[in-house]
Amino acid sequence: MDISSPDKNNIIVVAKAEGFLIKGIEDKLKENGLNNQFAALTIKELDKVHEFAELYIINLNNVNDDDAEALVYLRDKVGESDCQIILIGEPMDIEWTLKIIPATELLAQFERPFEMEKLIRTVEKYMDDVESHDRKKRILIVDDDITYMRTIYGWLKDRYNVGMASSGMQAISWLAKNKADLILLDYQMPVADGPQILSMLKSDSATEDVPVMFLTGKDDRDSVMAVMGLKPADYLLKTIDKEGLNNKLETFFVKEKLNKLGN
Repeated sequence: MDISSPDKNNIIVVAKAEGFLIKGIEDKLKENGLNNQFAALTIKELDKVHEFAELYIINLNNVNDDDAEALVYLRDKVGESDCQIILIGEPMDIEWTLKIIPATELLAQFERPFEMEKLIRTVEKYMDDVESHDRKKRILIVDDDITYMRTIYGWLKDRYNVGMASSGMQAISWLAKNKADLILLDYQMPVADGPQILSMLKSDSATEDVPVMFLTGKDDRDSVMAVMGLKPADYLLKTIDKEGLNNKLETFFVKEKLNKLGN
C-alpha cells in the first residue's frame, strides 16, 4: 500500500510480525471501508507511517523489554498529535504496556480472545468522530489538592481525555509527552503557583498556544482582576458544580471551533 498519501493509511496495525491475527484484522478493516497498513514494532517502521496515522491498533503478542524503546517512541509521537491507540493482548501484556503508554493515549483495550466485530465497531465510531471533528478533547488538570483534582477528573472523564498533575513540574513533564487542548490550572499552589506555571508555559514554543483556565477559590474583585490580568482563556471558581463546569468547557470548545472555522 502506498504510504505517500495521507488519505490511504489512517489506521496503522502494529505487531512484531504480520501473522494470522493481523491479516484477519487488516482484511476485516478493509471489508468495512477502513484504510489501514501494517507496521512492524520498530522505530524505523513506525517513523515511516506516523505522518499519516489517525489510529494505531497494537497487537502485543510476544512483546518484551526489547520492544520498550519502540513503544516509548510511539507514545511520544502520539502525544505530539491527535492519534489514539487500541491495545490487543493478554492481561499481563496490556498491564506491562500501560507502564510505558499512559491510559490517556488509549481509545480502548481488548483482552484476548476478543470479539472482532466489537473491535471494528470501536474503530468505525472513532473514525467517524475524526471525520466530524468530534474526537474527545484532552484536558490537563493541575492542582495540589488531590481530592479536588480527582473530583474534577470524575466529572470530566466520560466526555474528555483527562490527565492530572499535582505540581507545576509534573505538569511540564506531562506536557512534554502529551498534547493538551486545555489546561485547568490551580491559581494558588506551593513551590510554583499558577501564574509562574503559566509563565513557563508561555515561554515554551511547544506549549505557548495551549489555552489555560485558572481554578481559584477567591471571588473578590482584586483577586479576579489579578487572575484576569494574566490573560488566561477564562477562570473558574472552585465552587463550580459538575454541570456548570461541563457547560463552561463545552461553550469554550464550541467557540474555539467556530473561531478556527472563521480563520
